[in-house]
Amino acid sequence: MTDNQGLPNYSGDPQGGGASGNPGPPPSNNLVWAILTTILCCLPFGIVSIVKSTQVNSLWAQGQTAAAQEAADAAKKWAIIAAIVGIVVNIVSIILVTSLGLFAASVDVNNYR
Repeated sequence: MTDNQGLPNYSGDPQGGGASGNPGPPPSNNLVWAILTTILCCLPFGIVSIVKSTQVNSLWAQGQTAAAQEAADAAKKWAIIAAIVGIVVNIVSIILVTSLGLFAASVDVNNYR
């Protein structure tokens, strides 16, 4: 960008964006949620969420605001999916362990000797 005399326009923005640069701060990358759901809930979906969340800041720095917002939304979506899948799997495993424990407690081992 140059002014009418051919000199560079310095707007104070280190990226040199000025008024036509990125509007406001970048979207939340949801990296904390991605890491937590990877560790605590569902590894495969959490990894997808981490990958998407790490793309947000680099896309924003490149000036691709729409792509950065899409990556942020995708990171949030995959973190939510990972949390839901993790909760469902934990509930199902608790039900299975409890039912197997009740079944084992109800079996009379003296009948099998």
